[in-house]
Amino acid sequence: MSETRILEISGVTKLFGGLAALKDVSLEVAPGEIKGIIGPNGAGKTTLFDVLTGILTPTEGRVLFKGRDLIGMRPDQITAMGMIRTFQTIQLFAGMTVLENAMVGCHSQTRSGFLATSLRTPGARREEKEIIEDAHAVLKEVGLGTRAHETGTNLPYGQQRMLELARALASRPEILLLDEPAAGLNQYETGELSELLSGLRDRGLTILLVEHDMGLVMSVSDEVVVLDYGEIIAQGSPEDVQNDPRVIEAYLGIEAD
Repeated sequence: MSETRILEISGVTKLFGGLAALKDVSLEVAPGEIKGIIGPNGAGKTTLFDVLTGILTPTEGRVLFKGRDLIGMRPDQITAMGMIRTFQTIQLFAGMTVLENAMVGCHSQTRSGFLATSLRTPGARREEKEIIEDAHAVLKEVGLGTRAHETGTNLPYGQQRMLELARALASRPEILLLDEPAAGLNQYETGELSELLSGLRDRGLTILLVEHDMGLVMSVSDEVVVLDYGEIIAQGSPEDVQNDPRVIEAYLGIEAD
């Protein structure tokens, strides 16, 4: 893998019958950057995430993460490599506390086996203590430090979104795939999310961001990729993409002069 790329997507096409959800998609992601992915509904954004995380197998193309080809790998194997994803719809565990929901993310990186955990060996106990500490740390980072012992699904909607992000961060990702994390957030909450994402990028975390909130995407992204009908129609700096005639036409249905 080149030191300038953590993720390389080459010629990815995904067909559903005769319909191409993705058509020859190629892009590269550098370590420590936020790359925004935008496009109208049905453009193929979530399908791309499904391919990257092993939920779908592309009809053609390659996906290299840290130099390894992900095609044919299971979602849990890809997660273990450090690619962590959130979804459009909130998927918290009902009946579990905020802390316990965050700890689920930590457990994806545990080393103790089932037997050691069941027998409560010293190593397993030390690891469990580390998990609790890590979960508290990520909750504090997303602004939920004081709500650790409340039931996760009882939180206001915006805080449930933040809890899902905390759970993803607890998995210690090397690249974080966020699928519409600002959906349903108010202006203040979106501002907090923007600050959080910028801070994560400044610490070296790589982020792929699918989002409809153009203000958020343009403010935090180092580069923006635009999908339309499964094809990349533009990519570049946020300023260049906003002024691209093809992007204006795709979003507004009008041709720019």
